[in-house]
Amino acid sequence: MCIALPGLLVCCGLLVSQHASTSLWLTLLGVIVFVSLIVFGLLLEHVVRPLQTLTNVVSALREDDYAFRARGSTTGDVLGELAIEINALADMLQDQRAGALEASALLRRVVGSIDAPVLAFDPAGVLRLMNPAAESVLALSPDESVGQPAAQIGLTRLLEEPDEGVVELEQDGRSTRWMVHRSTFRQRGVPHALLLLTDVSAALREEERQAWRRLIRVLGHEINNSLAPIKSIAGTLRTQLISGVATDEDLDRGLHIVESRAESLHRFVQAYRQLAQLPPPRLQKTSLAPLLERTLALEQRLHAEIVGGPEVTLTVDPDQMEQMLINLVRNAVEAALTTRTGKPRVQVGWQVDAGNVIIGIEDNGPGIANDSNLFVPFYTTKSGGSGVGLALARQIVEAHAGSVRLTNRKAGGVRAVVTLPVVMPVTPAHTQTPAHTQTVEQR
Repeated sequence: MCIALPGLLVCCGLLVSQHASTSLWLTLLGVIVFVSLIVFGLLLEHVVRPLQTLTNVVSALREDDYAFRARGSTTGDVLGELAIEINALADMLQDQRAGALEASALLRRVVGSIDAPVLAFDPAGVLRLMNPAAESVLALSPDESVGQPAAQIGLTRLLEEPDEGVVELEQDGRSTRWMVHRSTFRQRGVPHALLLLTDVSAALREEERQAWRRLIRVLGHEINNSLAPIKSIAGTLRTQLISGVATDEDLDRGLHIVESRAESLHRFVQAYRQLAQLPPPRLQKTSLAPLLERTLALEQRLHAEIVGGPEVTLTVDPDQMEQMLINLVRNAVEAALTTRTGKPRVQVGWQVDAGNVIIGIEDNGPGIANDSNLFVPFYTTKSGGSGVGLALARQIVEAHAGSVRLTNRKAGGVRAVVTLPVVMPVTPAHTQTPAHTQTVEQR
């Protein structure tokens, strides 16, 4: 009616000016109404219904229903081309959803077939995924656990464990140890934590057995070295006393040997206690140059030369650092004093690289001859040596999140390299390890 309104007004004006009869007015009104109905029907068929159809299709897409399509879409008019584009969009979304469902089904099947426990948590710490292996190891029911917070199902410690951390779990009445591998993924744009557990119980038990074997071998070797001559001398003295041929000189010599070997065994035990009971570092800002100067001043047998380096302040335990440097410098000086090529020489220098300070201690001694025993605890080639100096130095450096290594120099001698972070991290990358499980680099 609104479309026919202008024509109706024009016709009414003409009829009024011509003084038309009532019948003519009615006839004109009927024609106008008829034409308006035809126009309205055409408008409804070609505009309103296609728009309503497109609205229904878009609404279905918004509800993740990809079964609806706009029918009768043809090119050549705006609504037809719009319908074609919406149908193409619906086809694309349907293909993507099918691919996502297939990928999700494949992922569930793969995760379900993995023997290692796999769990996923949302940002709120709510368990969202758990495979059958996790159900078995953690003794959890998926119906009761999935969708529950970690604290409620006893998984808080597991969720808070750092990457490659080891947790101890009870399984079938026995204790097992698992390494936690952490990663993240996004689901609908929300980050989730993915945990994969690896059973390391057997590997750790074997490593512990090997460590105990090495420790027992070293302890047994050192104790036998001390007890064998003590037993021999004691037996000889007893025989001489029984036979009456023992002299005061024999007794004095025998007791001196017993005392010497007992003292050697005592030094060994004390050195092991020092290595095993190293306290955690007490950190404070320490200037490197004065620390090195104090350390070198303690060595009186040979003047060690400081070749210098940039001014740097470390966050370390100065007492432990001094002890570590004393051991390295002492080894370097003792090696240099045995050189047969030129004047004994020890040089100490440092440099800063990528947030680390690298300290180098060089000597011109004979170098490392037997590298097969570099990692044997308490191994030493020096008479009267305990084989603990380098072990203690390495333990101190690793407690400061650093590293130490020894290499032969091409020009002769050994270079000891200590790498330390300029700023000590809050959680050191390396933690202190009991002495009986350490692999120690010795000279």
